[in-house]
Amino acid sequence: MKNLIYGLLFLCVVEFGYSQNFQGVAYYFSKTQMKDFNFSSPNMTEAQQKEMKEELSKAFEKTYVLEFKNFESTYRQEEKLDKPKPVDGRQIQVSFGGQVGSKLYKNLKNNYFSEEKDLFGKEFLVKDSLETFKWEFINEEKKIGNYTCSKAQLLIPVSEKDKKEYEEFKTKKNEGRTNFIQMSEPKEQIIEAWYTTEIPISNGPDKYWGLPGLILELHDGTTSLLCTKIILNPEKKFEIKEPTNGKKINQMQFKEIEEEKIKSMMNKDGVIEIKMK
Repeated sequence: MKNLIYGLLFLCVVEFGYSQNFQGVAYYFSKTQMKDFNFSSPNMTEAQQKEMKEELSKAFEKTYVLEFKNFESTYRQEEKLDKPKPVDGRQIQVSFGGQVGSKLYKNLKNNYFSEEKDLFGKEFLVKDSLETFKWEFINEEKKIGNYTCSKAQLLIPVSEKDKKEYEEFKTKKNEGRTNFIQMSEPKEQIIEAWYTTEIPISNGPDKYWGLPGLILELHDGTTSLLCTKIILNPEKKFEIKEPTNGKKINQMQFKEIEEEKIKSMMNKDGVIEIKMK
């Protein structure tokens, strides 16, 4: 009954929101906890392992921009200037290239997304249907900035692929073949979202959507996204443009290409080697 009531509320709010020609910009700060990442290497001291974890944590701190209006939105990472390198001394630096400048376009009316992806220097345009999320509404509220937010969550079961990868990892470990990053046993995941009906747009960061209001906070495993700034109906109007660059493929095709590329970088023990300089 509770989900039915929220479902009817969703339809009413979405209809109201889309009829009002909303336009806005939301900024999100992303941070990933590294507590579950355990490093193991005979060539690294304890201090170097700690430094590596800190650098990885910083590499995952990013700012994203969601531009939305009516049924459409674009989501992109803001460019961040690199810190100057020290003149002397050894420093561990971790970066993930190819993401800044890419753009995720969502069309909620026609139920599809289009995303520019860079995979080791090759551009792809991934176009596919939007995933329909089965949100469970939780009777909790809190304030985020000036907005009253309600809670919803998703339960993501462990996939057969994750189970298989973990079994392969355990086999290699028992055979004495060590991995640089130690894998924990996969568990079902709860994704937590906080949304506000005060901004009646069924949208949110990344590919998340489908709630009766804009998602202002989201916790996806060890990664958290928090909206830090919202501008509604800005004076300077903007257009939502679908990306067009890259080879057109669907989501499954991209995952297969990505997995093959990662496999090609592994050694005979199935480990991606990271060289220290």
